[in-house]
Amino acid sequence: MSTDPAHSLADVLDIPVGHAPAAVEVNLWAQQVEAQVELERHWGAVSKWLGAMLVERGVDRIAAEELTVPPGTDELFALLQLKAHAESDAWDVVIVDCAPTGETLRLLSFPDVARWWLDKVFGREAQLLTAARPLARALLDLNLPDEAVFMEVQTLIGNLIEMHDLLRDGERVTVRLVMTPERMVVAEAMRTFTYLNLYGYLCDAVVVNRVFPPEVDGTYFAAWRGLQREQLELVDSGFAPLPILRAPFFEQEVQGTEMLSRLGDALFGGVEDPGAVLHASISQELTYDGDSALLRLELPFARKGDLSLKQIGNELVVRVDGQKRTISLPPALAALKPGRARFEDGALVVSFEAVTADA
Repeated sequence: MSTDPAHSLADVLDIPVGHAPAAVEVNLWAQQVEAQVELERHWGAVSKWLGAMLVERGVDRIAAEELTVPPGTDELFALLQLKAHAESDAWDVVIVDCAPTGETLRLLSFPDVARWWLDKVFGREAQLLTAARPLARALLDLNLPDEAVFMEVQTLIGNLIEMHDLLRDGERVTVRLVMTPERMVVAEAMRTFTYLNLYGYLCDAVVVNRVFPPEVDGTYFAAWRGLQREQLELVDSGFAPLPILRAPFFEQEVQGTEMLSRLGDALFGGVEDPGAVLHASISQELTYDGDSALLRLELPFARKGDLSLKQIGNELVVRVDGQKRTISLPPALAALKPGRARFEDGALVVSFEAVTADA
């Protein structure tokens, strides 16, 4: 299923794909979730109330309709289809093609905020608003939201909390990052990887697509292959110990089931079950309390020995016994500096502390 507003699933499969799951082959179904359909289903009452209120205040009707949709929620609403599929038990594996951003997963990382809304804003306050509604209309010329609006928001927040719990279930859900071996693409994937680890989502593999094969050496693309090798080294160090799955740059566009089968063979030829969890633990764990932070890195093949840490901008370069890891740090750690480091149960633990005036 695709939740990307810029749908390309139908183009890749080379068949029509709609909002409802449709059979592609005997054991394969496809779906392009339309965010507008899900928006109307989960946000209709709220949108109608907000739109009417904005129009009353002189906002153009078309602009009012656009303003009733919170920014960045298109994919959130679309992901609710994943929750429905997971609850149905109708599928062996559900593969979700998300938009090229980690924002949706980050938005689902705040269940405590959602619970606060449920308990505070839509708890006792809802009863108070029921009593105040006639007064607000008479004195302020303002329509307060009715029970249908509150019920819809409550249901949506409850669904998002359940979605968060589902996506955090490492035994059922994993994330696989897909990238091409280009500097900007790899850098963005590393930032996304950091946030996934920060918020507790299990990433079990990395897919690098469109890798030039050795056959291009001595041709026009040889220089490109050299640049790709540099980025592939960065991928190996930045995402270790995750499996790195590589797909070659094919001689034709990957479109249709035949080419997709070739792509699948190239990626998963040595994998017994591509749908299984390929890496079962979070390779980077970061805890942050505002004044200090603790970073735990899986280094299963490293031995206690020479260790060096170097922070360059928002990246931390770790070297242990000749191995190098490059970690993209979140902006929140910009004011902190790496301090003491130690080995613990096959992992490197690095503490970050605030820089004092005397330092």
